[in-house]
Amino acid sequence: MKVLGIETSCDETGVAVYDTAGGLSAHAVYSQIALHALYGGVVPELASRDHVRKTLPLIRQTLAEAGLSTTDLDGVAYTAGPGLVGALLVGAGVARALAWSLDVPAIGVHHMEGHLLAPLMDDPVQRNALHAGRQPDPFVALLVSGGHTQLVGVDGIGRYRLLGETLDDAAGEAFDKTAKLMGLPYPGGPQLAAIAQQGRPGAFKFSRPMTDRPGLDFSFSGLKTQVLLAWRASDQAESTRADIARAFEDAVVDTLAIKCARALDATGFRRLVVSGGVGANLRLRAKLKDLAEKRGAVVGFPPPVLCTDNGAMIAFAGALRLQAGQQEDLGVHVTPRWDMSTLPAVELVSA
Repeated sequence: MKVLGIETSCDETGVAVYDTAGGLSAHAVYSQIALHALYGGVVPELASRDHVRKTLPLIRQTLAEAGLSTTDLDGVAYTAGPGLVGALLVGAGVARALAWSLDVPAIGVHHMEGHLLAPLMDDPVQRNALHAGRQPDPFVALLVSGGHTQLVGVDGIGRYRLLGETLDDAAGEAFDKTAKLMGLPYPGGPQLAAIAQQGRPGAFKFSRPMTDRPGLDFSFSGLKTQVLLAWRASDQAESTRADIARAFEDAVVDTLAIKCARALDATGFRRLVVSGGVGANLRLRAKLKDLAEKRGAVVGFPPPVLCTDNGAMIAFAGALRLQAGQQEDLGVHVTPRWDMSTLPAVELVSA
């Protein structure tokens, strides 16, 4: 089954073709960073207009790279939520129209399910097992991005239990806001992580929020306040900026690792899967690999290019649901706010 995936939930247009017999055939992502940098953040109306401009050219480009035409497609998957309603409608409208014209099924995919399953797509053993009709071994998923920070217990595809989530800012959002208050340009999160590499460990010390009490929820807003106070009281030199960035990054990484360890203990699972934009952070990857090794567990990450929003994760998640016989009606449906625990379970069948 060859599935076209379309991702337009926010400020990246992603398109991919996934083949259940051979894996990812081709994918492309167009980022709107330069457009929104003028405003210091994502402008929803401009995001929608740019998706209109880029979605069809990216579909043509991706199909050409895969050596396919639209008539070779067996299904179309698109992000139906959560996300910006206008941006979601662009991708959903294109996907639904294309599927109708080709007389193939279409499926709306939960954006965070796409992130959650992305590491399995890059693991040939897990991927082949899924398409052979076998559920993955249960695992804990850390979904950590600019819009979400969640710990999810995964008992099977479509069988998700929310274990903990952020009570305020997501980790990626905290990175971006912290970078902004220290004068780094939009989007500041990746730049903050880069300059943190030059920072001295221990030069500044920030708290590890909500780790001194039981539970698996997160809170990162207080860290921003600590950074702001430290930055204002400092000489604001470049070396100091790097030291503060390092201390902030260490605090976030330690907090995420502590909660991941608790989640593994609470569930008894021996597998941790990490995805979302912050999942590309090198210090977080190293910390969680060390944590898993010490606990006799395994940890999986998608390649960095598939950590941020992309069409490949939508094509893969959609393929699993289409393969199980799920599909949408002819309407164009999106759900800007969507609880992942409401998703129907998937009874896997062989491809």
